[in-house]
Amino acid sequence: MARFQAIPFEEATGATAEVFTALKQSLGRIPNAYATLGSLQPAALKAMLAADKALAGGSLSKPDQETVKLVVSEAVGCDYCVAAHTLVGKMAGLSPEAMRQVRAGQPTGDAKRDALVRFVRYLLAHPGTLPDAEVSAILEAGYTPQQLVEVGLAISVITFTNVFNRINDTVLDFPKPQ
Repeated sequence: MARFQAIPFEEATGATAEVFTALKQSLGRIPNAYATLGSLQPAALKAMLAADKALAGGSLSKPDQETVKLVVSEAVGCDYCVAAHTLVGKMAGLSPEAMRQVRAGQPTGDAKRDALVRFVRYLLAHPGTLPDAEVSAILEAGYTPQQLVEVGLAISVITFTNVFNRINDTVLDFPKPQ
C-alpha cells in the first residue's frame, strides 16, 4: 500500500489539476506514480515531465531511452518503474526477451544496445570520472556525444521516479513483467 495518497482527478485544483488534465489528455489516464507526485508536488512532476519531453525530442531512440530506464530501474530495485518501462519498452518495439536480457545485463544480440547496457551499468557501479576507455567504447559502438548527454538525462529522469516510488511504495498499475 502506498505511503502517500493521491488526490483523485475530479478533486484536483490549481497546478495539480493542470498537470493531471495534461496527463489525461496525453496518456488517457494518470498512472499512480504521477498521481501521487502531482498531488504532493505538481511543480516537481512538471519538471520531470519537461525533462522527459526534452529527452523525447533528442536523437536517442525511444528503444534506447527505455533500455536506459530499464537498466537503472532494475539496478535500484524499483518494481514500479521496471513494470512501467517494460510496458513502454514493448510499445517502443523492444521484445519481451530483449527487455529481460537488458534487465539482467545479458547480451541481447544487438551489439549497440549491449554496449549501451554495459555503459549504463558501468556508470551506476563506478563513482567518479569515467575512464577514457569506457567513453571510447560507447562512442565506438555508434553513440554520439549528444546522445551521451541524453543518456545522462534519461538516467536523471528515471532516478527521480525510482527514488520517489521506492519512498512511496507506489502501488503497481502496470502489468508485472515476466
